[in-house]
Amino acid sequence: MPSTFTTPSFLFVLLLLTASFCLVNSRAPFACDPSDEATKDFPFCRTSMPISERVKDLIGRLTLQEKIKLLVNNAAGVTRLGIKGYEWWSEALHGVSNVGPGTRFGGDIPAATSFPQVITTVASFNASLWEAIGRVVSDEARAMYNGGNAGLTYWSPNVNIFRDPRWGRGQETPGEDPIVAGKYAASYVRGLQGNDGNRLKVAACCKHYTAYDLDNWNGVDRFHFNAKIRLTSHLGLVLKKAKLLVLCALTTKSMAFPLALIQTSSATPSAALGSLTGLDLDCGPFLAVHTEDAIKRGRLSETDVNGALVNTLTVQMRLGMFDGEPSAQPYGNLGPRDVCTRAHQELALEAARQGIVLLKNKGHELPLSSHRHRTVAVIGPNSDVTEAMIGNYAGVPCGYTTPLQGIGRYAKTLHQHGCSNVSCADDQLFGRALHVARQADATILVMGLDQSIEAEFRDRSSLLLPGKQQELVTKVASAAKGPTVLVLMSGGPIDVSFAKNDPRIAAILWAGYPGQAGGAAIADVLFGTTNPGGKLPITWYPEDYISKLPMTIMALRMDPKRGYPGRTYRFYYGPVVYPFGHGLSYTNFLQTLAKAPTSITIPLHGHHKHPNATISKTAVRVTHAKCNKLTVTVHIDVKNIGSRDGSHTLLVFSTPPGHWGQHKQLVAFDRVHVLAGAQQRVRINIHVCKYLSVVDRFGIRRIPMGQHSLHIGDTHHSFSLQATTLGIIKS
Repeated sequence: MPSTFTTPSFLFVLLLLTASFCLVNSRAPFACDPSDEATKDFPFCRTSMPISERVKDLIGRLTLQEKIKLLVNNAAGVTRLGIKGYEWWSEALHGVSNVGPGTRFGGDIPAATSFPQVITTVASFNASLWEAIGRVVSDEARAMYNGGNAGLTYWSPNVNIFRDPRWGRGQETPGEDPIVAGKYAASYVRGLQGNDGNRLKVAACCKHYTAYDLDNWNGVDRFHFNAKIRLTSHLGLVLKKAKLLVLCALTTKSMAFPLALIQTSSATPSAALGSLTGLDLDCGPFLAVHTEDAIKRGRLSETDVNGALVNTLTVQMRLGMFDGEPSAQPYGNLGPRDVCTRAHQELALEAARQGIVLLKNKGHELPLSSHRHRTVAVIGPNSDVTEAMIGNYAGVPCGYTTPLQGIGRYAKTLHQHGCSNVSCADDQLFGRALHVARQADATILVMGLDQSIEAEFRDRSSLLLPGKQQELVTKVASAAKGPTVLVLMSGGPIDVSFAKNDPRIAAILWAGYPGQAGGAAIADVLFGTTNPGGKLPITWYPEDYISKLPMTIMALRMDPKRGYPGRTYRFYYGPVVYPFGHGLSYTNFLQTLAKAPTSITIPLHGHHKHPNATISKTAVRVTHAKCNKLTVTVHIDVKNIGSRDGSHTLLVFSTPPGHWGQHKQLVAFDRVHVLAGAQQRVRINIHVCKYLSVVDRFGIRRIPMGQHSLHIGDTHHSFSLQATTLGIIKS
């Protein structure tokens, strides 16, 4: 008998394993190739040396011209040192994307898992979910890098606060609250970069920093707009929580031409560079073209260039790019089999489920029942879409489940678009939509926006549903035989006051842009397989709100003298369609404050000249307080008093003493899953210096003394902050 080691089946398996091994290890070393006798023994290739010493050695071997060519995203190779060229610009906003030039799909990796757009994922208020998504994205990014399809540096996440509801790119952000944005950034970056000490899985670059809320509005575009802002509370918080690389606020990565924008306001390109010391990398060609001339003119020095390279080369070395064979490194075994896995796609589905927000549920018509609602009319321009579900900065998804397909798993569907697209310019298709609504046991209208309405380079002119969408919804609801449910896809808020107030519209769901599995998630919520637990991460304003503020004004605080209404829930006090944090469930939760302090003492450092100068009846500077581990700890009991298991989001707000005139501010949040009839105790720690401080009109962060109030649902709790000097620090 032939040996089992020579059977055709074994040979076939062996060939598959060999092919898989070759695919994973198809990338040649970026640098320090062990087979290159001329370069392998350079000190910067020695992994036993500290990275700082390796970087110093490498910079010392580079000519000025070679250094300058490393200052741009498409960094040139240094052949004589065995270093290949590198494209820094890749994107991974909510999955590996092919928007940046550093990433491409094809061959053995034709797609990657496409998670919900960030604004949807953030609506889950689930930090562990955000980190889990980051881990999956970095797995797939490393797999693509190992196969030669991607880089290891990603312009993600977007940490800009969503200030203006018209902004076309608000969909990319973690919403309007700085605490949520900071927590999201920290969680997602941790997932991307890993927790392997000094080694990075991939490198994240937080982008846009702040005040980026304008793309193209009323003839003003972001390339010719100067955003005037004061330092606000979220900047340092976000960056402290999620830092490695930061795309600067001044240029905000305006695609490939950031520094050219600054050149227009300077006498010469070299003069522009003179004001940019501290910039490490240009997403564009400007530094490569003008740096040498700026050095000759004395605007920059080679020391400035060296400082930039210390940072960028350190990142590359932490990524293992100077460690020789990729296959011999951690993560070197990741390949095509690790992309679009079943587990990854299940996580994309779960993220969409957790991010869907139930805005209205009159008479508890939802969830629908497969027994009572056997035939469902599915109507609307977003009812059978694919690409619209993934939003912008997305790659090629593993596959799609549309809303129509998802609903079709629960009931027989009668489908009509109603409008030919989301612009809904006419009513020619209304008749067919009304006909199926009259026949069905329930009607689902899937309406909203897409990238033709809100996108990069495209801001909205209105908060209403586009075209004749509102007319279609109203007419269908009037004609429908069974309950009518409105499902909205959008990145920004929509004024749907008409639907909120229409008793014929039983329920409203907001799905954001729910990703590749969005249709399945929507259907799971509609039919009760999933109990919705999402909360709005942005305020939904009425249409007349936008008539009171130009997009070009970035101020957050209201100004009654100018009729300026303020921005975000923290500074806007007017009427809303739905408030920040709104979201319903199919069950009911009872929150009870179980334990909380009534007073907190703030220990202070004494001032070296005036020991008692830092003690004040009104406020103390954060820099004068001993902030380490200074927290307010509260214990909250969450009881599920309904009949369905569900997840509840605890939102803890705080207001300082009244004389500060501050609106409530989110200071903590947590998401907890509670079985029907059960109760869980949640412990919340609120860092006093970070979350109970305010920024005064001079930009100084202070801790107000006196009575502070916590707001947890309908529960209010007051506690006092008082200061004491414990010692004197000498200057």
